[in-house]
Amino acid sequence: MSLSFNPKDFDSLIVVGDRVLIKPKNPEERTKTGLLLPPGVQEKQKAHSGYVVKVGPGYPIPSLTETDEPWKKSKNDAKYFPLQANIGDLAVYLHDNAVEVEFNNEKYVIVSFSSILLLFRDEGLME
Repeated sequence: MSLSFNPKDFDSLIVVGDRVLIKPKNPEERTKTGLLLPPGVQEKQKAHSGYVVKVGPGYPIPSLTETDEPWKKSKNDAKYFPLQANIGDLAVYLHDNAVEVEFNNEKYVIVSFSSILLLFRDEGLME
């Protein structure tokens, strides 16, 4: 799936529910011993890593309604249980459950929060 957006439209993207938008980290092209890995081997790995770019609001919580006063207008303000991921975290996620999209000629993945295995938070990580 490939989508094309202008840079000004990137800020208007809204991640829905318990989803996270991740910029994949470039995989290592060589093993520790120096062997060159073809792209097919890198893509077949079950776990990938990347930086969290946007985070959805979280898991929706059902709202409690008071039936004592039916004449009052009901407020359907959605409430969410927030996710642990923050923008800038390094996430290790299951690649099989990710949906790849492209914005401004850069690849991103949309991952359900349950597919994230590990979050690494460091203030100077993205520098």
